[in-house]
Amino acid sequence: MDFDSNGGNKRVFNRLGGGPTRPSPQTGSRQQQQVCYHWRSGRCYRNPCQFLHRELPGPDPGHTTNNNKRIADESGFAGPSHRRGPGFNNGNSNNNNTWGRFGGNRTVLTKTEKVCRYWVDGSCSHGDKCRFLHCWSKGDGFALLTQLDGHEKLVSGIALPAGSDKLYTGSKDGTVRVWDCASGQCTSVLNLGAEVGCVISEGPWLLVGMPNLVKAWNMETNVDQSLSGPVGQVYSLVVGTDLLFAGTQDGSILAWRYNAATNCFEPAASLMGHTLAVVTLYVGANRLYSGSMDKSIKVWSLENLQCLQTLTDHTSVVMSLICWDQFLLSCSLDNTVKIWAAVEGGNLEVTYTHKEEHGVLALCGVHDAEAKPVLLCSCNDNTLRLYDLPSFTERGKIFAKQEIRSIQIGPGGIFFTGDGTGQVKVWKWSTAPAAAMS
Repeated sequence: MDFDSNGGNKRVFNRLGGGPTRPSPQTGSRQQQQVCYHWRSGRCYRNPCQFLHRELPGPDPGHTTNNNKRIADESGFAGPSHRRGPGFNNGNSNNNNTWGRFGGNRTVLTKTEKVCRYWVDGSCSHGDKCRFLHCWSKGDGFALLTQLDGHEKLVSGIALPAGSDKLYTGSKDGTVRVWDCASGQCTSVLNLGAEVGCVISEGPWLLVGMPNLVKAWNMETNVDQSLSGPVGQVYSLVVGTDLLFAGTQDGSILAWRYNAATNCFEPAASLMGHTLAVVTLYVGANRLYSGSMDKSIKVWSLENLQCLQTLTDHTSVVMSLICWDQFLLSCSLDNTVKIWAAVEGGNLEVTYTHKEEHGVLALCGVHDAEAKPVLLCSCNDNTLRLYDLPSFTERGKIFAKQEIRSIQIGPGGIFFTGDGTGQVKVWKWSTAPAAAMS
């Protein structure tokens, strides 16, 4: 997360003009009485800075000189510090920077898109006047309900079984935590002894990807099973028709079929083709889509498990895949989200590319409180952006201490995010205006 970078109290005191100043022969005292332009925009990193990190006091409204005359216009505003717009200065003032200023010493506070590190620690003394954000999000229509603390490393999976009052989260700290949805309390911790690569739920089953195996727990009977076969970490799990698919570190996709008679998952197939780890899987339109560290997307038939097409438009790791309407959406560390559409003959081609400034880690499609489609797009600058579809108009942003790798949708307008510090946050869509949301 981008923090503001002020130093200790002494340095802050001096930079605000509280300490002694010593004009240099080159700049003199006149230059030191100018306000730092970069400080005004919230991005001065010089320490010490030769310019002021505070606003100059306004002139005495009752005092006039030949160089600073009182003026009055038809609107009735008067005073030596009156401004009609940028560049319209009165007299011979040395401070020609009027951006964001109205009147003698009144400033318009522009928040930078950085969360205040002192607010995070509970020690910011600036309150509403702080130039940095004192919240974890920007935008209307959604609000933070609560956060769930307990994991010590990155949250790699979140699962909310249909009709259940329990939330399950997996982490690289080697645990799966069980949370009570009513109280928000952690009710149990499963210590697995190895990093959790992913977590999903399907029917009564909780399925957890781990190095060299998949753990399957029946949440109704408490029976568990270990599915062997994977080589390396299992990064992604998905269920399609009657098969469970696992994307593994060695580039293969393994499939198991559930046998109701024996109450066990039995090996069914191995899909080969990727040359590096398979990090994302998605099922839609009777197809299995796989994204890999080899920068490709493969399209598989769910009927015969044959590869139908390989998409190679991305130039870095394909991190996440989802389907929306008749489109496939993919994101990559190449800073793009690509929209794929079927052309004549059934093959997929890129119909639109959305560009970000940073690598894109995860996608999730949701509907807001008015049932409008919204794309949640996590980037590796520790933010999650919310876009209206299909316009890709940005409608909000969520901030985190570290990258958000897990996103899960819940009932009633709820959605969850899990970040690299181990924090899980619970969000809710709302039709209330931003000012009314807590």
